[in-house]
Amino acid sequence: MEHLLQNLLSAEDMKKNFDESKPSFNAQEALDEANRCLYCYDAPCITACPTEINIPGFIKKIASGNLKGSAKTIMEANPIGASCARVCPTEELCEGACVLNHSTKPIMIGDLQRFATDWSIKNEQVLFKAGEKNGKQIAIVGSGPAGLSAARELGRLGYTVTIFEAKDEAGGLDTHGIVPFRLPKDISLWEVEQVKSLGVDIRTNTEVGKDIVAEDLVDNYDAVILAAGMGKVPMLGIEGEDLAGIYDAIDLVEEVKNGNYPTEFAGKRVAVIGAGNTAIDGATTAVRLGADSVKILYRRTEVEMSAYKFEYDFAKQDGVEFRWLVAPKRLIGDGSGHVKQMECVRMELKEAESDGRKRPIEIKGSEFLMDVDIVIKAIGQTRHHQLIEAFDLDHQGGVVKVDPVTFKTTEPKVYAAGDVVFAKGIGEAMAVSAAQQGKETAYAVHQQLKGSKEKV
Repeated sequence: MEHLLQNLLSAEDMKKNFDESKPSFNAQEALDEANRCLYCYDAPCITACPTEINIPGFIKKIASGNLKGSAKTIMEANPIGASCARVCPTEELCEGACVLNHSTKPIMIGDLQRFATDWSIKNEQVLFKAGEKNGKQIAIVGSGPAGLSAARELGRLGYTVTIFEAKDEAGGLDTHGIVPFRLPKDISLWEVEQVKSLGVDIRTNTEVGKDIVAEDLVDNYDAVILAAGMGKVPMLGIEGEDLAGIYDAIDLVEEVKNGNYPTEFAGKRVAVIGAGNTAIDGATTAVRLGADSVKILYRRTEVEMSAYKFEYDFAKQDGVEFRWLVAPKRLIGDGSGHVKQMECVRMELKEAESDGRKRPIEIKGSEFLMDVDIVIKAIGQTRHHQLIEAFDLDHQGGVVKVDPVTFKTTEPKVYAAGDVVFAKGIGEAMAVSAAQQGKETAYAVHQQLKGSKEKV
């Protein structure tokens, strides 16, 4: 019994490791910060926000005590505004543009946005109403930032909207792919409920191409929006990748997001391959699972890494070590089928590739061994080629071709938004950009079907 109690306590302690790492403002802190705002008439922070939230407007509502009005202003512009309050690179966007950077410090816009939306969540507010039904039906494939945003706008415009989601819970990246200590699942699920409150039907555990035929969606709906996001982490393509102890960073994050905490990380040496936001999430998750040491290996340098600066700083504060200009070459087992070492090679950078980053080249003879117990792959994500081809859409390497104004694909009734249309290095790390594109796609569909540019 005592042993069982110890296990329960350790499980509870583990759960606490994944509690939100940054506390929310209390009421007085929010009021003090809101009163610092200059409420600029031509506010640069609005221009810097991809969804163009009326930032001075929502902050002024906090200052006057109108928290529901503040939350509605935020969510009106950004249907995933509660999530973005936590995960947006605000120092590069709205806060980076704040005029107070020139004198003191910027307004903590992200923290104020979180305060207002947290109040709305805690007080179970329903912020929007469905429009009068217009008889048109829209199918949306995927319930991530782009899909939810498109559904929210179309629901308000009077469309009957059905979302088809392959996973058992809606929300996409925000629900499944961002660590809970930065974005708890209940935040993104509240945003899902805001969309469902408009009468949007979200059919989870429904995979297009398996549970329903793509052609049937095109035939039975007035328009289809493909907003399926991205897939799994691809293979490293090196010897030994079939050994035990190799993790997909996205799968690992999803596991802990669902409240499952793998015990095999305790006391182990972990290597993470890649240096994007998902790699940071994998590394900081390993730290919280009790790893003895965590190293991120990247074949380029800090300058080329795609992770946000605040993510990089967060990882360093967690004790994650970074090894630049290093790539894995071979994984070596311990004789029982589990990884024990990784052969690495040092790299140097040559002329730039098409995405503007310098090309890494192996330095011959620079191989060395690193002792590892667990390897986490975080080298990007695969594309949904099979799904794209099921709709018979033109694409380039899994990037769907769309008209930049109408978001129409090469199939007249099919539109696309979010990661399925973002090319390498362009926008895919920005949930807020996907949300904005989901909105714009909804307006494009509305214009096409109703002959109107009207927005709600």
